[in-house]
Amino acid sequence: MSQLQVILASTRPGRVGLPVFNWFNAHAERHGAFEVDPVDLAELALPFMDEPKHPRLQQYEHQHTKDWSARVDAADAFVFVTPEYNHSFNAPLKNAIDFLHTEWAHKPVGFVSYGGIAAGTRAMQALKPVVGALRMTAVVEAVNIPFVAQFVGEDGEFRPNDVLDQAADAMLSELSRVEAALRSLRVSATTSAG
Repeated sequence: MSQLQVILASTRPGRVGLPVFNWFNAHAERHGAFEVDPVDLAELALPFMDEPKHPRLQQYEHQHTKDWSARVDAADAFVFVTPEYNHSFNAPLKNAIDFLHTEWAHKPVGFVSYGGIAAGTRAMQALKPVVGALRMTAVVEAVNIPFVAQFVGEDGEFRPNDVLDQAADAMLSELSRVEAALRSLRVSATTSAG
């Protein structure tokens, strides 16, 4: 079964992204198209980029980079669960992306964005040229959560409405379809590199 890596971008204490992340991981597991690998960037705790050589060379000196490389390389598709900070995505996500290069290529990515009235969509739009530069394929289907606090109960659990559940299903199905279509490119790239 293909592996979907779900990355929680927010590292802020008290972040509303954690309940969103937990809901989406459970939803993805129920959907059944992927084996789910959840990654919380707060727990991953990557330092700011500290590798002396360009990531495209894959000549990593630090164990945290080697571990992150292996984990991203093992994934077949991604979902970024991202807040919107000042009309864009946050620094920890950009840092995690920039640590690597080749490991992201020819893999689809979807977005779960959240925020206020704009539902985090400006962060999602800012991410699209970044993932495109890495040869990732952003799927059109997305989960955009407006006024996210309304979906989080007093117990801290995220309670989606039918629209959000349907959006998650549509995105997961499209990620599965696009992942299958891109698989031959990943195999070709691995073969030519070896």
